[in-house]
Amino acid sequence: MLLPLLQRFPEQVRVSLFHTPNLRGLLRLLIPERFNETIGLQHIKVYLFDNSVVLSGANLSDSYFTNRQDRYVFLQDCPEIADFFTELVDAVGDVSLQLQGDDTVQVVEGMVHPYKGDRAAYCKAANKRVMDVINSARTRQQMLHAQTFHSNSLLTQEDAAATGDQRPAPDTWIYPLIQMKPFEIQIDEIVTETLLTEAERGTKVYLTTGYFNLTQAYMDLVLGTRAEYQILLASPEVNGFFGAKGVAGAIPAAYVHIERQFYSEVCSLGQQERVQLQEYWRRGWTFHAKGTWQPAGQRTAPMRDSRWVDQLAHLLAPVVLLPAW
Repeated sequence: MLLPLLQRFPEQVRVSLFHTPNLRGLLRLLIPERFNETIGLQHIKVYLFDNSVVLSGANLSDSYFTNRQDRYVFLQDCPEIADFFTELVDAVGDVSLQLQGDDTVQVVEGMVHPYKGDRAAYCKAANKRVMDVINSARTRQQMLHAQTFHSNSLLTQEDAAATGDQRPAPDTWIYPLIQMKPFEIQIDEIVTETLLTEAERGTKVYLTTGYFNLTQAYMDLVLGTRAEYQILLASPEVNGFFGAKGVAGAIPAAYVHIERQFYSEVCSLGQQERVQLQEYWRRGWTFHAKGTWQPAGQRTAPMRDSRWVDQLAHLLAPVVLLPAW
């Protein structure tokens, strides 16, 4: 589908095909397509238009624009975010296979092949390429963080207007979280566990997922912390695999089984009031939204002063300061 674009506009189009290093050898030959996604895949969904960014849960297939409930985040006129994701996409592209005009693939010069080359060497090279982007963002973030919380050098909006500065003082932090476990990059996992761990009594956490398959660590945190949880997931009928042929058609039932096991544990601990599960259902629709929210005014205790922000600043890699909206 993309080959004609590449052939017609070779100077303007780059097609990079990510291949997980975990799918190789006999395993790669035996596991059929679609099922091989269980071994590993690239799942970033970001659309860049100059300085505007769309973070999406959606592929570009028809169903996502017609009858699928999903979530999207649109960040307008945010050059820092756009620059970060440009660098990230370039980095992931560099460690991927490059589609050629003759319908073959090649690796970037000097890069290890993801499934023909040495796995450890590939993962090490990929880690360095992606971490270079993250560390560069961290350096920029630390400078902004120091200006914001540890100096008086940042102008208020009134001061900026008085001095003719057209850009208002920043007031919003955005933390793009990266997770690439084969490359030993687990920022999203660390931060999610931190947020769930720090949620105090009285906090209400909303968690939604199209496919209920929380890791054991996340389930333990939900069951072991004091916050209230409202979990929204897809009912079997609105699961994207519902009605599929073959083994894939059993996937919704498998998620229901996991859900029932989890809820049984909730009940056995007497936590039905604190942890509630709801299933999304809408005739003819599918549900694919994923995320977690804590409403304003119900933050975790450490977030009520800048010290927790200091901790996050060192924990997270890319942190970008945005102007007031």
